Amino acid sequence: MKILVCISHVPDTTSKINFTDGDTKFDTNGVQFVINPNDEFGLTRAMWFKEKQGATVSVVNVGGPETEPTLRKALAIGADEAIRVDAAATDAFSVAKQLAKVAKEGVYDLVIAGRESIDYNGGMVPGMIAGLLDANFVNNCIGLEVEGTSATATREIDGGKETVSTALPLVIGGQKGLVEESDLRIPNMRGIMMARKKPLNVVGPVDAEPETNSVSFEKPAPKGAVKLVEPDNLDELVNLLHNEAKVI
Repeated sequence: MKILVCISHVPDTTSKINFTDGDTKFDTNGVQFVINPNDEFGLTRAMWFKEKQGATVSVVNVGGPETEPTLRKALAIGADEAIRVDAAATDAFSVAKQLAKVAKEGVYDLVIAGRESIDYNGGMVPGMIAGLLDANFVNNCIGLEVEGTSATATREIDGGKETVSTALPLVIGGQKGLVEESDLRIPNMRGIMMARKKPLNVVGPVDAEPETNSVSFEKPAPKGAVKLVEPDNLDELVNLLHNEAKVI
């Protein structure tokens, strides 16, 4: 089985976020970048298929040379090869077209993407890849088993979970639950050394005009001052919630 894991290069949630050029561009200075958490769950599941079923695992990213350390980390975790599509990740559609081209040319049985990235939270790329490939698609995936050309996937739905059966080729949008957080892997020294010898291939992009563009960014408004109410002063609490907060 050939598996392709899509890797987003995203800011660590502890990084301080700023914008430049009149709040039209993201300021990357001083920002630590990591593998998108939803993608990391998918990569860890792919490692399970590699170790238990002999699958080969490739990772792919759309971005410039600055994303290569993130791909190298994925190689250190255990992926067999990395592919970087040399294009700016401008919007979901253009990214999906680049990833779909790689998936189609590599004839992958399973494409694992994160349900969404933690920077833009668009949640559109996995479904678009499936549409472009005419492949089966399971989103919000929290469980996956593959036997031969058949797959059983569990996904979150409103009020519970749903288990579905489908066939390969398959695209999933994975998330927390696909593996446990305790199963996530930290590259060891041996993995880091081996990653240096694994191939990281840079490929040219296909023509894909962005369908959307970011006009401006803004941070959330500062939180207002907090008013403390004595525990036994329920009348005052109700008054504040009704007349000031206007939530009741």
